Amino acid sequence: MTAKTRIWTPIDFDADGKQVDFMRVPHSTDLSAYGWIPIPMACIRNGDGPTALLVAGNHGDEYEGQVALTNLIRGLNSQDIRGRVIVLPALNFPAVAAGRRVSPLDDANLNRSFPGRAHGTPTEMIAHYVSDVLLPMSDIVVDLHSGGRSLDYIASALVRPGRDVNEHRSLVRLMQIFGAPISFVSDGTGGGGSTTLAAAAQDRGVLAITTELGGGATLSKRGLSLAESGIRRLLDEMGILQGAHVEPPCATRFMTVRGHDAFVYARNVGVFEPAAEVGEVVNEGQLAGWIHFPDVPMHEPERLDFRSSGLVACRRVPSLTQRGDCLFKIMTDLAIV
Repeated sequence: MTAKTRIWTPIDFDADGKQVDFMRVPHSTDLSAYGWIPIPMACIRNGDGPTALLVAGNHGDEYEGQVALTNLIRGLNSQDIRGRVIVLPALNFPAVAAGRRVSPLDDANLNRSFPGRAHGTPTEMIAHYVSDVLLPMSDIVVDLHSGGRSLDYIASALVRPGRDVNEHRSLVRLMQIFGAPISFVSDGTGGGGSTTLAAAAQDRGVLAITTELGGGATLSKRGLSLAESGIRRLLDEMGILQGAHVEPPCATRFMTVRGHDAFVYARNVGVFEPAAEVGEVVNEGQLAGWIHFPDVPMHEPERLDFRSSGLVACRRVPSLTQRGDCLFKIMTDLAIV
């Protein structure tokens, strides 16, 4: 049996109506001995029905989802739905407040911390509460991401491979309904693997869809619009949203990420000069970019090549680059049966 969560909230998940308050994460500091970290949360319920868990701010420097979900909280009322919607627009609130990918409290990446620990650091406690309290009451989870400060991403939705044919078809259906230009299937190679919210959801039998809506720590108008319309379509598909006009989804292109060769990494410290753009089609062996060395001006730039062919899914934003930084990720087309 897992340890009981230390996080609490005055929100009653079984009560009808619209409640907006906080998850309270206990955190003792020099100036706040019995203090807690406020994690904004809304619960909107109207009778029996499915539950959708909507999350943004898993990484603090990704903004389209945060704005989309705060807009949803203000605009959605209990009479608009059947069932329950639980909304967390700033899940990793310390990181959101700092505009960082990781929490300034423990330097932990929330989306590398699942399923978390009840008696761990603040980030681990948040992951544990989601895993052990919120996911068991959910039928679907939507985790809205963007590229953050380090990456610019093509607007896309993604899922993990289903554990069986029926689960996989259900996940593919979610991506079709969400309606991103690109939908890809990934097991997290090069990323979070089994430590993500999506992985924790799958372990608990909850359907999970993630997004990438832009990047560079800016707010993409296109990404925000996609987040808002995609969520409404998913809620409508589940029978939660009642009596609302929902725009039909656009066609999506199904793709996948094939192992470590899909990534280009920096091998040295220097200034990155990209030779391809997000959304560009590239070939194996094609020039990906250069690493320049301003501190050693007689040193020739290092050439980097793509190790696979496909579509550029994301590209590094900051020019200053450290050894091991991801510079590009490549996707290839996937036949969906």
